[in-house]
Amino acid sequence: MTLGYIAAFDEHNAMAIINSKGIPPLKDALTKEPEDHIQAAAAWTLGQLGGHSNQHAKAMAEADVPSHLLAVYKMNDSSEDLKKKAKKALKSILQMCTHLQALEPLIREAPDEILVYVLHQFSKVLPTDTQAKKDFVLSGGLKSIQQKQASPESKLRLYIDGINSQYPQEIVQYYSPDYAETLIKKLDDYQSD
Repeated sequence: MTLGYIAAFDEHNAMAIINSKGIPPLKDALTKEPEDHIQAAAAWTLGQLGGHSNQHAKAMAEADVPSHLLAVYKMNDSSEDLKKKAKKALKSILQMCTHLQALEPLIREAPDEILVYVLHQFSKVLPTDTQAKKDFVLSGGLKSIQQKQASPESKLRLYIDGINSQYPQEIVQYYSPDYAETLIKKLDDYQSD
């Protein structure tokens, strides 16, 4: 926890810890330590390290910390304190992360309360990054978000719609779950001369 307090105090301190290879032992404590309170302390510290800037968050993403925090958050036998700290750390890191390749696996795995932070980052980066838009389609990310069920007024729906607006309607339709049915219906309705 001392590293977490040092990291929280100043972004330069946090980067010094990252540069001194502080992430791997914290990640190991998060994933391999049997004591919940030690895992919670590791999660909190990782959140303090990764929440300062996009460079801090990128270091976390490159070390695959978000997926490990998500796994701990989703585990049934994690304590409420551990889940709370893992979610807060994820939120802190995700709000700064612009390294989209590292965030894509979370689209398929994250529950809606986490996914909203992931998609928020995509909705911020995709409008200004043509290559990221292409990569998002090629990796299956666009297809994955079409399969998400979100209520019409939710933040999740807002971000999905925002991301969809960055693509031609034909591409969004192609990746929608009911596309095959729509084509079959068109075939049924088609009358040749």
